[in-house]
Amino acid sequence: MDSKDETEGHGLDCSPVYVHNPHLDALKDDVLYHFGLGTGTHDLPAMFGDVKFVCVGGSPWRMKAFTKYIAAELGMEDPNAEYPNICAGTDRYAMYIVGPVLSVSHGMGIPSIAIMLHELIKLLHHAHCTDVTIMRIGTSGGIGIEPGTVVVTNQSVDGTFLPRFEQMILGKIVVRNIDLDQSLAEELLRCSKELNQFETVMGNTMCTMDFYEGQARLDGAFCSYTEEDKQDYLMRASQAGVCNIEMESSVFAAMCKLSGLRAAVVCVTLLDRLKGDQVNCSHEVLDSYQQRPQKLVGYYIKQQLMAQAGSS
Repeated sequence: MDSKDETEGHGLDCSPVYVHNPHLDALKDDVLYHFGLGTGTHDLPAMFGDVKFVCVGGSPWRMKAFTKYIAAELGMEDPNAEYPNICAGTDRYAMYIVGPVLSVSHGMGIPSIAIMLHELIKLLHHAHCTDVTIMRIGTSGGIGIEPGTVVVTNQSVDGTFLPRFEQMILGKIVVRNIDLDQSLAEELLRCSKELNQFETVMGNTMCTMDFYEGQARLDGAFCSYTEEDKQDYLMRASQAGVCNIEMESSVFAAMCKLSGLRAAVVCVTLLDRLKGDQVNCSHEVLDSYQQRPQKLVGYYIKQQLMAQAGSS
């Protein structure tokens, strides 16, 4: 297994997916428990070796919808076709594949996406995938921007607006780098301008451990601060360049950087948190908003595949 320093970057030319765990060499079979897959039970290179793009999002339904959408966009399969859930043997996550695009649900929050990413990174490594681009597509709360705006993350930050991810390992706090791929973010912003279908901005994304108090909401079961406290905190976040708030980007960025994956976070905002805490849009409006990151990422993937076909 690769044992390079955790903070060292990796080139993109035929770049493999790195793991940093020498103990995996001692395993006869590696069981990807939460996927219902394993090296001893599945031919992972045959199943996933051609994957070049991975899209992850919280909802299993959303990722299945994205699979159907990208299939239609790429003209690969009947858009009305049913796509089997590769992880049907487990109820933790859902996984779908069409052509070189893998779609995986990650649940809600840092612990859930972290578990998924451990097994996803090992899956891509065991499948000998190279030059993989991974993008998180999801929803978020905006700060000072209109609902429906898509935010391409420039830098993930924590609740104190610092670009770091802290994790407790063996009773000690380990701080990891959470830089995302800047060139990929810029390419996605350019693609949105070409699409010209909805407002897209680039800004910092605050990642929290909680949906309510951790995001300064006033409508949770518990709240020990005032409206003025909330507004002051969100304004300080805005002044630090934060455009939106969600609960996965920091660990996503940290783990993708460690594994050499080119990564981006693309989230639509469902509300402006300066104006309220509860999402009260109609189902139809919310559905249209949630399609926006899918459209942007789908457009990017299509452009990349067309460019590759043109150069071959």
